[in-house]
Amino acid sequence: MEQVGPKVPIFELPDELRLTLIAKEFPCRESQIRALATLLNPSAAPCRNLVVYGTEATGKTAITTALLASLDGDSLRHAVVNSIECITARHLYETVVGKVAAALEWETVPPRCESVSQLTVELSKMLKYTERPEGFRFVLVFDGIDHQREAPHTLLPALARLSEIIPSLTTVFIVTSPPPNNLLTTFVPHLHFPTYTKPEFISILSLTPPPTISNATALETTDLWSRFVGAVHDSLSRSASRTLPSLSQACQTLWPKFIAPIIARTHTAKEFSKLVVQARVHFQDESLLDPTLSLAPPTTTATAVKPVKTTDLATLLPTTARFLLLSAYLASHNPTKTDLTLFSTFHHGRKRRRGGFTGITGVAGRGGRKNASQHRKIARKLLGAHAFVLERMLAIFTAVRTEWDERSRHKFGEGLGKEEEINNDIYMSIATLASLRLLVKVGGGGDVMDLGGKWRVAVGWEVVRGLGRSVGVEVEEWLTE
Repeated sequence: MEQVGPKVPIFELPDELRLTLIAKEFPCRESQIRALATLLNPSAAPCRNLVVYGTEATGKTAITTALLASLDGDSLRHAVVNSIECITARHLYETVVGKVAAALEWETVPPRCESVSQLTVELSKMLKYTERPEGFRFVLVFDGIDHQREAPHTLLPALARLSEIIPSLTTVFIVTSPPPNNLLTTFVPHLHFPTYTKPEFISILSLTPPPTISNATALETTDLWSRFVGAVHDSLSRSASRTLPSLSQACQTLWPKFIAPIIARTHTAKEFSKLVVQARVHFQDESLLDPTLSLAPPTTTATAVKPVKTTDLATLLPTTARFLLLSAYLASHNPTKTDLTLFSTFHHGRKRRRGGFTGITGVAGRGGRKNASQHRKIARKLLGAHAFVLERMLAIFTAVRTEWDERSRHKFGEGLGKEEEINNDIYMSIATLASLRLLVKVGGGGDVMDLGGKWRVAVGWEVVRGLGRSVGVEVEEWLTE
């Protein structure tokens, strides 16, 4: 029987012109570009999961993004999520939902997405239970997913299962070095982006030669530049500069010193060996790879003061992080029942510090007279830090910041009930303190930003006292004895 209607090709690669343009933009990566096009194009051989791996600066993210942008249309949409920018797993889930909704022009985006189950439900609404053209594919790219912070050990296998639940989804994981069977699923295609070789380095950098030397022709300048790149690669790249950006930086920095004899008319552009001998000192200088690490010239005076690298928290932490750490210390070492007395401004218009909690109580003796109790309490600052709820620490921070911080005082005035809104910058400071292990989550697991989670401060009294004095706060005045 004769088939009615247009014939749908079983296998068809993207337009050759598109692949050629991308190959010209990213030279020496034609095989990887064609493999990606085959595994991502809906009319070719689309896969469920794809692992793209390779060392730093090998073009993984740039080529994947450029190829998906050229293939984007009615039958294919994509979203790229930079996992390094997500501070928690919940932040990653919400970012994924937001970017997928933006790519599909979805009208309503849920405000919260706290688990993989909820992520699956939201993606299914947009991709599975919504009518799409025949053969439609959506490519979801996780860039740097192996560097995701606060990631549970089941994150990668759970994300790999999304394509099994949603048939039109292709998940791409861009990593540096994937461990074997990290997705805990059946065969997953792996695409390797190897490090560039010396001929590839020379070929790539020769595409953008420097301006023509005044005493040489354009052809002589191009030929000299190609040989110069090879010499820089042999002297620096093998030992230290193994990426394309670092080698390009070294070549751009060393080139003016290399052609200085040509400009001075002591050598010609064809005397490459003599130019290399003339500049051999510069070829041994590895500071060219990173100009910020260049050594300062030695001082001649005996009284020259050497800069000292400090590790003091008062210098390294910003003001908001210092206030949060001080608030955490107060929450760890003050009883909860004293918060209203210490931090309330309802009756007095100012905070009451050391509100009479002396720890000494009087009892009636046998003769009717009150004698001092023989029981004395140990100062809480000498004891270990107690666990506190994150919501309590934020309440203390909001209450005391208007008195500690001059900017907050000018912003909100001296009136009552003026509290600064807890914004994302404060949550970012909390995440920074947690990553530095200055604040430790008790029990582990759960969301870092959960207001009901329990924390414990991990710094001692001497550090906190110096931290408080750096912002003009005597922490001892805010502690109960």
